[in-house]
Amino acid sequence: MSVAADEKSFLGQPRGLPVLFLTEMWEKFSFFGMRTLLVYYMTTTLLIEQGRASLIYGLYTAVIYLTPIAGGVLADRWLGRRRSVVYGAAIMILGHFMMASESLFYPALAVIAIGNGLFLPNLPGQVAGLYKPDDPRRGSAYNIYYMGVNLGAFMAPLACGAVGEIYGWHWGFALAGVGMAAGLAIYLAGGRYLPPDPPRKARSEGEQGRSEGLARSSLWLFGGVILAVVVFRIAYEQVGNTLALWVGSDVDRGLGGWTIPMTWFQSLNPLLVFLLTPILVTAWDRAARKGRGGSSLTRMATGAALVAGAFFGLAAIAALSDGNAVHWLWLAVFFLLLTSGELFILPVGLGLFGRLAPAQMTATMIAAWFLAAFAGNLLAGVVGSTWSWMTPAAYFALMGVTACIAGLGLLLLARPFRKLEGEGAGSVQTANAGAE
Repeated sequence: MSVAADEKSFLGQPRGLPVLFLTEMWEKFSFFGMRTLLVYYMTTTLLIEQGRASLIYGLYTAVIYLTPIAGGVLADRWLGRRRSVVYGAAIMILGHFMMASESLFYPALAVIAIGNGLFLPNLPGQVAGLYKPDDPRRGSAYNIYYMGVNLGAFMAPLACGAVGEIYGWHWGFALAGVGMAAGLAIYLAGGRYLPPDPPRKARSEGEQGRSEGLARSSLWLFGGVILAVVVFRIAYEQVGNTLALWVGSDVDRGLGGWTIPMTWFQSLNPLLVFLLTPILVTAWDRAARKGRGGSSLTRMATGAALVAGAFFGLAAIAALSDGNAVHWLWLAVFFLLLTSGELFILPVGLGLFGRLAPAQMTATMIAAWFLAAFAGNLLAGVVGSTWSWMTPAAYFALMGVTACIAGLGLLLLARPFRKLEGEGAGSVQTANAGAE
């Protein structure tokens, strides 16, 4: 069931989309605000050595994407999406404020991960319900939603990072909790514009048969995409881990007579997402109208190639620096390439999983997409623990090779997945800009 499709207020979209957009924005403000501080807090205040801190960071960011599997099942079978979002947000607020106490560090991480499990798969799962099946606006919905994700991620290092770095890490964690509370307030206030939860009753035999047939034929394809994205995330997730350490030690952050805070560079990625998304959406829509849109998997493979190029370029710059500090402008170029690649993979993949899911399994299917983030973050932390054993140039080159492997895997899956997308188009509508 969808809400009325003629209600417009935000970029020509239904009124419920800005509610979801702003709720997600503040949730990501809290998540990335806390993540920005995490490695620095562990190594400087808790005095955890770098290798162990990277492992903890990787484990935490991995579990953040594992708990949504259980949260998606709970929502689809018992709680419903809307109650799951409210419960999850409230639990995360508690966890963020627990971070103010050093003795509650590990319990606080666990509480945030539990709340996130209820929240993460169920908010984006409501996007498709805002539209009628034949509504042409569905094509850009997930891309606009993804802008909200990254607007919050952009603001977080600037606000939480600066507060934590200047006034103390605990104050930065507290500000992250305030952001999550703001997101919950917006969600509750805008509830009348959101779609109702789909019924959690048994599906008809015909619908069940179609869904099970699609699931059987596509299981290995979705598994292959997840595996490729796992490999991709090993490289991508170094942004808040080893790359952050390199920025603090080997990058010239001078701007006139002022030194740019090291945490602020983590805002470059989401800022560029916000700036580049309208350009890419316009280009993809124009290409699709001319019949040259390309398949989703080909687009994702292109993104992996761009990320590989970003890391290879950074490896070359690090090697040529000969031990001298690298100017921060090179880091900005790196983020430009990295972000361009990200936009070809992450929102495309999220829309792909979301639009091919049966209505009663949307949260579970989106949670399966986040399973790739779980494994990728976990492996990124393990790989990050080797940072101190390698030169920055060698390490960044290794990340470039990793992204190349992911891109090759996606290319191999492109042809069989194109057929699957055609089969799914008869029962579900495109939820990603430019997809066939």
